[in-house]
Amino acid sequence: MNAVKKRLIIAITGATGAVYGVRMLQVLRAQPEWESHLVISKAGLINLQYEMEMDKAALYALADVTHGINDIAATIASGGFKTEGMIIAPCSMKTLAAVAHGFGDNLISRAADVVLKERRRLVIMPRETPLNLIHIRNMATVTEMGGIMFPPMPAFYSKSNSIAAMVDEGVGRVLDMFGVDVTGLYKPWEGL
Repeated sequence: MNAVKKRLIIAITGATGAVYGVRMLQVLRAQPEWESHLVISKAGLINLQYEMEMDKAALYALADVTHGINDIAATIASGGFKTEGMIIAPCSMKTLAAVAHGFGDNLISRAADVVLKERRRLVIMPRETPLNLIHIRNMATVTEMGGIMFPPMPAFYSKSNSIAAMVDEGVGRVLDMFGVDVTGLYKPWEGL
């Protein structure tokens, strides 16, 4: 008898920080009980190449299932397709605005809308600085709808000695919200 895998949607947009989405896919790949569903924007592909020197084929190889950005008939565009939720890592301000205002113009914003309407967990890693008032209001709007804002900010108390360790801490904390085994990615704060 085959066990049903838990499904998690990973979306990557054109904001800086493609490493977060890539690292999440790598971690999920090592988890036999999880099935990753990837969707990346056109700007996300450009940024992936620029920041990580990684092409679409290498990225797609990390995911269990891939979906085209304009495939609004994809499984993840329907509430009937059961998932544990969705992570947008990194999330551009354009995508945040689309999610905040229900503008499902592509599969990322449509899948996020589905996750919110089905009352599943949506975690957004917004990447922009400094923030203007509309960015903050869009974050508040998504938060009021049940989404979680998780800006990719390093925690210095962990005394990470590399960028990779800082990325792993953020990735670990986000994936932990979904019950993914994050052993070894970061050490939770245990007090002084």
